[in-house]
Amino acid sequence: MDFTEEQIERYSRHIILPEVGGRGQAKLLKSRVFVLGAGGLGSPSLLYLAAAGVGTIGIADGDCVDLSNLQRQIIHDTSRIGMAKVLSAKASIEAINPDVKVVPFKGRLNAGNIRGIIRDYDVVLDGSDNFPTRFLMNDAAFFEQKTLVSGSMFRFDGQVAVFKPSKGLPCYRCLYPEPPPKGLVPSCQEAGVLGALAGVIGVLQAVETIKEILGIGEQLAGHLLVFDALKMTFRKVRVRKDPECALCGENPAITELKEYEQAACELRASTCEG
Repeated sequence: MDFTEEQIERYSRHIILPEVGGRGQAKLLKSRVFVLGAGGLGSPSLLYLAAAGVGTIGIADGDCVDLSNLQRQIIHDTSRIGMAKVLSAKASIEAINPDVKVVPFKGRLNAGNIRGIIRDYDVVLDGSDNFPTRFLMNDAAFFEQKTLVSGSMFRFDGQVAVFKPSKGLPCYRCLYPEPPPKGLVPSCQEAGVLGALAGVIGVLQAVETIKEILGIGEQLAGHLLVFDALKMTFRKVRVRKDPECALCGENPAITELKEYEQAACELRASTCEG
């Protein structure tokens, strides 16, 4: 593709990288990434994907911007309290890079519509904050044969993984077969989370997504990257495909999407401003 002079200047630090170049930047501009959640993990991921020139970004989030979000959800600001997060995120992305087309989803994502929504995207990035949503997204990505870039955080610890079962690699269920019982794992509201931790994990998700689009580097698929912010350590753990996995194993028991209690992507009908 032909770049405008403005694009050449904007993406110059990418274009001079041999691993990216003009061809790679053109791939980014033609790529489509779906991001679930415009919260702690989604905020840095979205900002860096937009800055990198990912051409189309879909965003799903049913919440409104709240004052308590601003400790870590850096895509929003104080002036947008009460605004729908997808619209706040859209405004921030468009302010950073007008090349990017933003497709916001404010409605409820569920087993009936999620596959159709993610079908036209190249990569799915999961920045959700609960297990039911992660399992629904994992299963939908599996059935649509999409690469899933997953992130999670709790207090001072974070994890990043890439799942590509269509390439014979493990899925999320190979690591966690079933969601934990309701109430077993406290939420961030109950346990707290270091705000800057969201930046570390969300940016790593963006890095892996960009590498996936460009087809460069040693990718994280088949591994789990664990970050301990208090000890400032990273640990890379191998994740093996489970031949008895209920989803991607040799004799799958899960052949269609199922929703768990409080299954999220249960992005509730919002009464946010805008």
